[in-house]
This record gives sequence, structure tokens and C-alpha cells, in this order.
Amino acid sequence: MAFNIQQLEAFTAVVRHGSLGRAAAVLNVTQPALSRMVKRLEDDVGSPLFERHSKGMKLTDIGEALLPHANLVNRESRQAREDIDALRGLAKGTIRVGAVASIACFVLPMAIGGVLSAWPGLRIEVLEGVWDRLSEALTSYEIDVALGVDALDTDQIVAIRDCQWEDVSYVVASANHPLRGRSELRLEETCAEKWASLPRGTAPHAHLEQVFAEHGIGPPNIVVETRSITVLKSLVTDSGFLSWMAAPMYLAERRAGLVDALPITGVKAMRRLTAFRRRQGILPGPAVKLIEELRSMAKAKPRISALR
Repeated sequence: MAFNIQQLEAFTAVVRHGSLGRAAAVLNVTQPALSRMVKRLEDDVGSPLFERHSKGMKLTDIGEALLPHANLVNRESRQAREDIDALRGLAKGTIRVGAVASIACFVLPMAIGGVLSAWPGLRIEVLEGVWDRLSEALTSYEIDVALGVDALDTDQIVAIRDCQWEDVSYVVASANHPLRGRSELRLEETCAEKWASLPRGTAPHAHLEQVFAEHGIGPPNIVVETRSITVLKSLVTDSGFLSWMAAPMYLAERRAGLVDALPITGVKAMRRLTAFRRRQGILPGPAVKLIEELRSMAKAKPRISALR
């Protein structure tokens, strides 16, 4: 059965807005015309898609089953139009990419610079966040490429295995933190200090706990958990907190003499970073250009871990 794209757009609009009247206003069509499009789609499917009642319209089980496919077809159709318009010079095209802070501070800016040198008409939209936020954005089509810590493939997300890098994480503190005056500093001596970290359930937090466990000690005294990298770095530079960061995250602060790794022998840990895409659907043309640049960079092996 071949579905009509206009009918699918009408169907998803009614789902989003909850009624024929509101959807018709957004689509700039009359309510009877929209109702006819939905009815034709129901005839093609062979079953009602909505339960109609006084407060609006609710999806039937058949409608629930159709919805993700309709969304996918609509997105792919819009992306095809955008790619074609970009090739014809009628539109710029947009790369929508998300990245964890470590990549957003080093690899991604380099990749963006390379892409825009070759394709100056493109636009870039960047989402920075921890992996749970990025994976949600990837599956909801908010972004088309996600750059994060290496992880297993899922039913919805797969890694692009030839786009990989490594970085190294350290215990960091302000330049004037009292622990810097101690000789032969040991990891356990940091446990009683105030710590700030990304929240539990995120990869950096798990990485931190793993390092402490490998040294046979319990987790440190984490007083503040925040998803804001700006807040995290401010707590380190201005309020005497310790934190666990990948080297690229605090490169600018290190160059300014504000933050650096504590001299704890043997306490650093390497991570593998990877590009991810949705398992289903076509990768948009602008995103393909970014992936090609990332592949080229991965072959050159930018030494994130050598920023120290």
C-alpha cells in the first residue's frame, strides 16, 4: 500500500494538535478539507485511525501503529526537499549535531571548520549535553548525528565505528587549591574535599566512580551535581570544588592559569568517543558531509589526550 504524503501530514497534524479545528488552522486548510484527507487515509488503511469525541480526537490502536511510520515518512520527505533545494542553490541546508562537552570543546569545532571551508552555504545547529539528552534528541529527530562516549548499539541508535577518538580525564582543581601544596598527593586525600560532578546516571559520573573503585576507595564527597558545564567549571575556579573532567573541557581555563589537573600519580583514565546515528532512515545530506569530515579527522587521529 502506497500512502499519500499529504494525507500522512494531515494525520500527524491532527495528532499533534488534538483536533481537526486546531490542525486545520495550522495547516491553513478548511476543517472539511482536512477531515476528507484523514477519511481517505482511513479508507486506504481499512480502519479508523481516531476515536472522535467531544473533547477532541484520540488515536485508535491502528492509529498508534501508523504514527511512527507517518512521522518517519514526513521527516524523510522534508529532508529530501531540503537536500534537493540545497543542491539547486535554493536553500543552505542544515547540519543538526549534538555532542558531549569534551567533543564540543575540541573535535566538533575542528570538524565544523573543515565542513564550512568546503561547503560555506551550510548552517550548523549544535546541541551540547550528556548522553541521555543526546540519545533522546537523536531518536526524536532533533539532531541527526550525536557525538558521545562509546556505547553499545541499540534498536534505534548505532555507532559509526570509523569515527572514533580518545580523551583522558583527570581530577581537576583551581590553581590555588590547598591540595596543590601537598607532596605525593594520593587519590584518597581528595575524598573529604567538596566535589562537583555531572549527575548520577551520566557517563562521566560513572567514569569517576569507576576510577575510585579501581583504587580501592569509595566515591568522593559529591556536594553538587549539575548538567551545566559552565556551573561545574565555575565551582572549580571560584568556590574551591574538585571535579572530574576530560582534558578538552577545561583547556581554555588551563591556558588562563585558572584550572589544572591535580598531580596525583596514576590517576587519569582514557575514554573512547564515537559518532552515532539513527539506525533507521536516511542520513540527511548535510549530516553526511559532517560525517565525512569526522572520518577524515579520525584517520588523522587528533590527539585529544595529548592536550595535557
